[in-house]
Formats: sequence, structure tokens, C-alpha cells
Amino acid sequence: MIARMWRGWTKAKDAEAYMNGLRKRIQEQVGMPGKVGSLLLCRRTGDRAEVVTISFWESLESVHALAGDRIDQAVFYPLDDEFLVDRETTVSHFEVGGSEGVAIPLSSA
Repeated sequence: MIARMWRGWTKAKDAEAYMNGLRKRIQEQVGMPGKVGSLLLCRRTGDRAEVVTISFWESLESVHALAGDRIDQAVFYPLDDEFLVDRETTVSHFEVGGSEGVAIPLSSA
């Protein structure tokens, strides 16, 4: 299993609205071939909020369905342009250790 991690930053006052938008986008990806699940993290520090998304994929080949040929490049949406004050333009991929039998379900909420 592969974990795909990305970080971006919003104004602290916009964090909840951005997180809600990300949750909606994650729900729209339910059933995407090769996608196992997602994790969404947020921490507020002063006037900014750091947002981390981690999506879980069956393999690096599965990531190509989302990202195309350049899987290390972040994929952005209009929501990102609306809320982000800073963003990583690349993503990191990690092998999930001990992934045998691990499943991270997509939340329905």
C-alpha cells in the first residue's frame, strides 16, 4: 500500500471551511480505482492552519489514475485557489509498513 502526503496552509479563520470542502472532495473520490482511503489533518498555529492530506492507494500505479504521469506533482482544485495562502507543489509517497490486511475506510461523514 502507498500513502500519498501533501501539505497546504490557510488562514486560521478559513480552516473549517477549507476542511469541509476537502471532505466533500474526498467523498467524491469514493470508488476511485485503487484508492483505499484518506486521512485529513489540521492544526492551527497562530493566524494560520496547516492542512495535511494523506491518501492511501493499492500501488504507485494506482496513483497515476489521479495524478497522471508526474505523480510527484500535487493536484490542485478551485477550492485550493480560494483558501490556500501557501502550498506544497509536490507530494511525498511512502510505502505503508505492514500493510497486509490494513484498510483505511473512507468516512461517510
